[in-house]
Amino acid sequence: MMGRMATGIPDIPGITEVPDPQFVMSTNGRRIATYSWGDDTADTVLLVHGFASSARDNWVNTGWVRDLTRAGYRVLAIDQRGHGASDKPYLDRAYVMDLFVEDIVTVLDTYLLDSVHYAGYSLGARVGWQVAVAHPERVDRAVLGGIPDGRPLARLQIDQARAYVDHGTAVEDQVTRNYVTLTERVPGNDLRALIALAEGMRLVEDADPDPSNPPTQPVLFATGSEDAILERSRALADATPGSRFVELPGRHHFNAPVSREFRESAIAFLDEG
Repeated sequence: MMGRMATGIPDIPGITEVPDPQFVMSTNGRRIATYSWGDDTADTVLLVHGFASSARDNWVNTGWVRDLTRAGYRVLAIDQRGHGASDKPYLDRAYVMDLFVEDIVTVLDTYLLDSVHYAGYSLGARVGWQVAVAHPERVDRAVLGGIPDGRPLARLQIDQARAYVDHGTAVEDQVTRNYVTLTERVPGNDLRALIALAEGMRLVEDADPDPSNPPTQPVLFATGSEDAILERSRALADATPGSRFVELPGRHHFNAPVSREFRESAIAFLDEG
């Protein structure tokens, strides 16, 4: 990779504007929306959002793209399958972990990137763990925020979510209600596709991160102090040699991406690479 720009913090007007998506075709024929900012000769940070979010929602509106480009990085973000401007199939088998990982590799290949710094949140962090393990040559170092060590979205009550979509039945489970609220908050979300995603992530036995086979790259883990997965996230960090863990004070799973401490810790960590 080319060296990161070393000219200080440039003034980048309008950096929080989102360009038109550039589509990459996945290996199984799904369109994956990508977005790029900054000098394409600089070190690249790949940003991968969480469940029911998008590149805009998770990374642009929270200041990550602005701060990373000001720090001299080229930023590449994607809308994961089922989200944003990317294709949103209703088939559960379209959302197994291997396909999420293949999407990342295909995007890197399309952009002619041998390796990148990776930053992911929630589902994006779970995918990042797997990319770092399965394709270690593609990830220099990783920031994994809000990563669970249990089956992703396991607490989502799919029957209640489907009844809400099909019949307008009120969602009684609080966690499921939180996910439905999050889904409806982000423009362009399709709850049927996200229900299929939650089902797809439960289809295979290896969907969970395996603490006995952690990434070997430097990893920064970050989780909110009010997040129910805090201790499980800390346990994953403890199982990852050479990793660091940052607890984000007063943050829960849904608002941790806006944490200034999270952004600053992540950029300081990436700067070490």
